[in-house]
Amino acid sequence: MYQEVILDHNRKPRNYGTLEHASHQASGHNPLCGDHIDVALHLGGGCIDAIAFQGASCAICKASASMMTVAVKGKTRQEAETLIREFTAMSTGKLDLSGDHHMGRLVVFAGIADLPVRVKCAILPWHTLHAAFSAVARTSTEAEQDPMHVTIGDA
Repeated sequence: MYQEVILDHNRKPRNYGTLEHASHQASGHNPLCGDHIDVALHLGGGCIDAIAFQGASCAICKASASMMTVAVKGKTRQEAETLIREFTAMSTGKLDLSGDHHMGRLVVFAGIADLPVRVKCAILPWHTLHAAFSAVARTSTEAEQDPMHVTIGDA
């Protein structure tokens, strides 16, 4: 079932495309896999009222981006940042899924922790969303200046 959800979001990504009048945007790159992704969102009334992504990426990255946009749409920035931290921790095997968390359907990516070469594919959209919130135009899963760099190590 989990694999089916990921395949569905890869084949029919939600919120794929451009977003006019974005209040926040960033581009992300995973040099190990070659993924490139752009995330644009609009914060209105304290919530993410619109979000979109586009780019060239592997199936895991595209599915992660699609599910990310669905998960954060309608959330506050603080709620989205909590999801970013938890998703990163889950993807690296550092989130106790038996405890309290906000992952919901995103738990389909829990197995990524067992595939270290794919972890950065799954977290790239989340890195890029965090960069957009932090007004960082470009980010990379390999960059020391990546706004998630310290968070990942501490997750």
